[in-house]
Amino acid sequence: MKKNYNYTRRKLFLPEYGRHIHEMVDSLLAIDDRAERTRQAKAVIAVMGNLNPLLRDTADFTHKLWDHLFIMSDFKLDVDSPYPQPSRQELTITPRKMKYSQSRITFKHYGKYTQQFIRSLAHDSGTSRVDGEMVNIARYMRTKSYEYNNEHPNNEVIIKDIRIMAGGAIALDEASIGSIRSEYRSVIPQRMMRNSQRNGKNQGQKNGRMRQQKNNNKNQTRHNSYK
Repeated sequence: MKKNYNYTRRKLFLPEYGRHIHEMVDSLLAIDDRAERTRQAKAVIAVMGNLNPLLRDTADFTHKLWDHLFIMSDFKLDVDSPYPQPSRQELTITPRKMKYSQSRITFKHYGKYTQQFIRSLAHDSGTSRVDGEMVNIARYMRTKSYEYNNEHPNNEVIIKDIRIMAGGAIALDEASIGSIRSEYRSVIPQRMMRNSQRNGKNQGQKNGRMRQQKNNNKNQTRHNSYK
């Protein structure tokens, strides 16, 4: 008996429909009468719709089924479809490549927008508005640097990084940002400290109960030995 394995058969265009649906579509190509071929094609569409009954009420579900019917026929089926018949070229169009930004970030721990904002202010350097904005930016840079390095950043480093990102157009002195030194918080949040203290207290109570239970067991053993 000759065995018919799937790997010896032709490749399915849409494997999710199965080989039987593909064979039904192939049988449509053998029908000479166009009206009969169209009637049989509608019957195949009904069978295809039964495979996904939950999607039958969607707006474009029937349109998608007809497109799949033409795909499984290798675009050779000639029937009266209620929708425009798709072509092979329409379904094989190569998508347009997305253009990704290739801008280089000088200091990644500050972020891209910090660098862009500093460069936008470099054109209006010297005004009072820019000086006030740069103090806010320096405060933000201190915060990000503290999160990244887990240590207090140096004012000279912040000023140097601002000068580099501004292309030398903005120059700050250390006195202008020295007043924001006190805004740092402890590296351990208060909630974490409270949880640590609570865990230590609970562990101490647990150890005390264990010692008390051990002493009770010793006393019970000593009392039984006296009997």
